[in-house]
Amino acid sequence: MIRLPAVAGRFYPSDPAELARLIGQYTFKSAKKRKALGCLVPHAGYIYSGHVAGAVYSELEIPGRCILLGPRHFPRGEPLSILTEGLWQTPLGQARIDSTLGQALANMFPRLQEDAIAQETEHSLEVQIPFLLQLAPDFRFVPVLLATDRYAVLEELGHAVAAVVQARGERVLVIASSDMNHYENDAVTRAKDQRAIERILALDPRGLYDTVRNEQISMCGYAAAVAMLVAVNDLGATNAELIRYATSGDVTGEREQVVGYAGCIFH
Repeated sequence: MIRLPAVAGRFYPSDPAELARLIGQYTFKSAKKRKALGCLVPHAGYIYSGHVAGAVYSELEIPGRCILLGPRHFPRGEPLSILTEGLWQTPLGQARIDSTLGQALANMFPRLQEDAIAQETEHSLEVQIPFLLQLAPDFRFVPVLLATDRYAVLEELGHAVAAVVQARGERVLVIASSDMNHYENDAVTRAKDQRAIERILALDPRGLYDTVRNEQISMCGYAAAVAMLVAVNDLGATNAELIRYATSGDVTGEREQVVGYAGCIFH
């Protein structure tokens, strides 16, 4: 199976040379790459959040295998979906799913359903692939989309991700894709996002879950972030860093309705 790009030409350039140049603008050579266990990156159009995602990926020594967790924005397909085989086409070439790692996760967490429909038009994972291809051309990945708000399920998934990573015998990066608060003014968004980020940096998945829900923070990928935090805790994370935070207003100048973007790494 080859999954074709769903948002090329809208969220990021469809022209390969233009896309490569843009990613080059958003990334930089770090003096010392980090061997992180996980990261949190945004998934808006590159013009809005590409500089945040690029700052995170620039800090990382990206391994040959990644597990990508993201939200399913649209009501299509299974609420817990995975693909365990196939290729994803991008303007920069094809990225291959790691079938062995994907099947191991599906076996470890049987709630995940093989489902191309949920993945077909979803952008939250797709926009990560060009960054990863440009920075680590031979990487392979497992895509997981979430449309559940049950903490127990997210915790179970996080434990399963950690278990398959530990069994792998090589480093695997767990990537959570999420934007932060949506469509409130800049001051409100920054205040709400700060409360969520505090729990993220405390490596506190339950605290993040409760804060997002109790404070009405419209963080679209909080489920992915919760599962990732559970996983990196199991894998021994002791430190979390906020690499960059911004809102869409920093790009557009419009401050009345913004979206927040946070980039973090965990090691």
